[in-house]
Amino acid sequence: MKKVTKAVFPVAGMGTRFLPATKASPKEMLPIVDKPLIQYAVEEAVAAGITDMIFITGRTKRSIEDHFDKAYELETELEARGKKELLEIVKKTVPKGVNCIYIRQPEALGLGHAVLCASHVVSDEAFAVILADDLLDNPGSSSVMQQMVGVYNYHRCSVLGTMNVPREETRQYGIVSTENQNGDVQRVTGIIEKPKPADAPTTQAVVGRYVLTPRIFDHIRALKPGAGGEYQLTDAIASLLKEEAVLSYQFQGVRYDCGSKMGYLKATIELGLRHHEIGEELSSYLNERFAGGVAKKKDK
Repeated sequence: MKKVTKAVFPVAGMGTRFLPATKASPKEMLPIVDKPLIQYAVEEAVAAGITDMIFITGRTKRSIEDHFDKAYELETELEARGKKELLEIVKKTVPKGVNCIYIRQPEALGLGHAVLCASHVVSDEAFAVILADDLLDNPGSSSVMQQMVGVYNYHRCSVLGTMNVPREETRQYGIVSTENQNGDVQRVTGIIEKPKPADAPTTQAVVGRYVLTPRIFDHIRALKPGAGGEYQLTDAIASLLKEEAVLSYQFQGVRYDCGSKMGYLKATIELGLRHHEIGEELSSYLNERFAGGVAKKKDK
């Protein structure tokens, strides 16, 4: 039985919601405490046994490649100064046995097109798709991608990571309909991109985690471009489920939408509170700053 060993990271987006911070730096390199978003995504994939990281990049994304490259000068300097702990942190950015592959997406033509750019590397294997904007946190237990690979290994078909959202927010997500509403794993009968709340068949939203069979590439190639000339992965999945089973999996964990300012700040606070260096100090600060649940006004 072939294992899932490849993950595709679409990282060519503009990051307009974080301008001007993302004018010259990729949104995926925004740090949550002391690690960039893209590293959290890669670590989640590594925990699932994935060894080939395929980054679909664009212009201004060079720093992602640099981040996962060996930093000879920095490592030499840290070693000379005897800073062994920091040296170890730098060396662990890319774990041993992990390969990083970079493919340039010439035009931003949608998520489906970004995934298709990886087809010649993925070939005929099932593979993961991970959107670094969505930081999925499940401390002390299996990573979300590890959970999803487990579901794939058992059922041997495509798996979509999902969560229930308030009905008024369905217009922000791809929404699935399923055969039943019982259990974490359900067979998908339909999927629609960003429906109005009144039109949404369920409140089960797809977030940025997928395990897909290689047949998805044929369905992406068959798509006609939509608004802005984009090829949507949701449309290809809707076509795929007509010929083979596609499952939704309501994962265990918390999702932070780090493509939004509020989601990014929530992730920073929550992970900061668990950080071994600053957690206790941050907790004390927040307790003092928000005593009684109301923010204290700064002295004028």
